[in-house]
Amino acid sequence: MPLLQFDTTLTLTDDEKRQFTDAVTDLYAEEMATTTGHVAVVVREHESSNLSLGRAVDGPLLFLNADVREGRSFERKRAFALAAMELAHERFGVPEANLKVVFSEHAGEEMMGVDRVGGDWSRAEE
Repeated sequence: MPLLQFDTTLTLTDDEKRQFTDAVTDLYAEEMATTTGHVAVVVREHESSNLSLGRAVDGPLLFLNADVREGRSFERKRAFALAAMELAHERFGVPEANLKVVFSEHAGEEMMGVDRVGGDWSRAEE
């Protein structure tokens, strides 16, 4: 039951946001060995003065805070992070230096919907 939160200085149309969230959901499922039905994605737009990154170059910023179940390997998380950053770079021209991903891991039971409580992730899900 991941929550993928993007904060950006981009200004996106509703269609661009929907296409991006759909693509990110598919990337997450592929790279993290899960299904798409429980993946939540947020896109928040900010004025350029609201976000900062010390290494940034001219251009928009885009940060991803990925709240995920604990248990996946570094390699899986890195593959997803790289894929998400590549998507933002290719689709919106965000300079690579202006992209950042942070993972926060949670026990499965800390991730809830009305109809379910998440379980722990295991390699059996692959």
